[in-house]
Order: sequence, then structure tokens, then C-alpha cells
Amino acid sequence: MVKHYSEQLDRTFFALSDPTRRAIIGNLAAKGACSVLELAEPFKMSLPAISKHLKLLENANLVKREKKGRVHYLKLCGEPMSEANNWITAYSRFWQTQLESFEQYVSSLGEENEHGNKTGTSDSGSEEVR
Repeated sequence: MVKHYSEQLDRTFFALSDPTRRAIIGNLAAKGACSVLELAEPFKMSLPAISKHLKLLENANLVKREKKGRVHYLKLCGEPMSEANNWITAYSRFWQTQLESFEQYVSSLGEENEHGNKTGTSDSGSEEVR
């Protein structure tokens, strides 16, 4: 189970690592199911190049292809993105906790510095003569 999850997550992140594939995902999210020609239209690349991107997205289970007559339509599949989102959420909680701890540490240093200067010591650490 863990191995499958890891392999799917790897495929998802690899597929999303390319700006063209992210744009294709964005177009499908905005428009819903689209034909291959509709998806290829905004890009200045050959149809075979777009087809390679679409095949990679299919292999990552991010899109599903449906054939109606001679036209191929693609639509988004949410499950792999949901798994990626869960992974990102778990790590964002970790980093948020780390940042909060760091913020508390920095605040405590500031408080110690304030208290040190109020007790009559200068910035060099020696006592001030009054």
C-alpha cells in the first residue's frame, strides 16, 4: 500500500513538474473535458509533442481519455491530486510548527536582550558607570 502511494505520488509530481502539463491541467480544470486539438491550441508545439504530454498525464492517472468517434477527449481525475494535496498539507503543518518555534525562539532572544539592557549593562556586556 505504501509503495503504491509513493509511486503514484512520484508520477503525480513528475507530471506536474513541467509548465506545459500544468497549463494543460489548468485548462482542463477551467473548461472541463476537452479534445486533444482544443488542448493543443494555446501551445506553439506540434501535435505529437502535445500527445506526449497528454500520455504522461494519463500515465500519472491525472487525466482520463474517452474516444467519441475519431475525436479523443480528456478530463481531469481528482484522486492523484488529492493524494498530492494531502502530502503537501502534512508537510506544511510540519513547517508551520517549525516556523512558530523559530518565531518563539527569536522573540525570547529579544526579551532577554531587553532585560539585559534594563539592568544596567551596555551592549558590550560591561556595566555602565553612573
